[in-house]
Amino acid sequence: MERYFIYLAYNGKNYCGWQIQPNGISVQAKIEESMSLLLRAPIRITGAGRTDAGVHASLMVAHFDSPKNRTETVGLTDKLNGILPPDIVVKAIVAVKADAHARFDALSRTYRYFITTEKYPFCNELLYRQFHPLDYGSMNEAAQILMEYTDFTSFSKLHTDVKTNNCLIKKAIWTKETDKISVFTIQADRFLRNMVRAIVGTLLEVGRGKLSITEFRQVIESKDRGKAGSSAPAHALFLTNIEYPSTLFETPPPS
Repeated sequence: MERYFIYLAYNGKNYCGWQIQPNGISVQAKIEESMSLLLRAPIRITGAGRTDAGVHASLMVAHFDSPKNRTETVGLTDKLNGILPPDIVVKAIVAVKADAHARFDALSRTYRYFITTEKYPFCNELLYRQFHPLDYGSMNEAAQILMEYTDFTSFSKLHTDVKTNNCLIKKAIWTKETDKISVFTIQADRFLRNMVRAIVGTLLEVGRGKLSITEFRQVIESKDRGKAGSSAPAHALFLTNIEYPSTLFETPPPS
């Protein structure tokens, strides 16, 4: 068998999330179904992480194994895009070392959350509209506090099967995309379930003046999900990048 990384993007609106679920259609299931059909063998893929229902990815990575000499990557990419639904696109398929793992070998993941203060007739399904002014100075001050901690139990979905709630956040910042659109960018070695949306929801409480900087710090230190704000809606969240060591690749990854 030979191992490959598949680079893809998807609009999560119509899916129950990345991972296969018993009660809904997942992105993973759609890709496995299409690949198995084209390669004429059962194909299982392992993603770099799990995006929740309604969350999008402008870049997701997964790995799969295929019988030797059966995978012509450019041709397979084109064929997959021909049969996958319009809201899933394969960007590239690249050969990697036999023990490369899309999830465990990832050095970092980056998410971006988009909010707007304007009503958009075309992008309202991809932006979270805010009706009141936000204090971005305070929101960025609070965001910097995240990098002082590693235990993010306060922003994790309850009763998950992870062994630790520790994450190393490398970047957390609000920036202006346009006069009306702002973006929260967060990069970490790993994320807990619902973590980004819970952080965004709590930072918005800071921006609205309902939570002070000191109180934001206390939320983190409490390790209590009930102390944090409500999770921001899924439709404005995008997984945008995943980084890997260059030594994993047999052929260069897409730029």
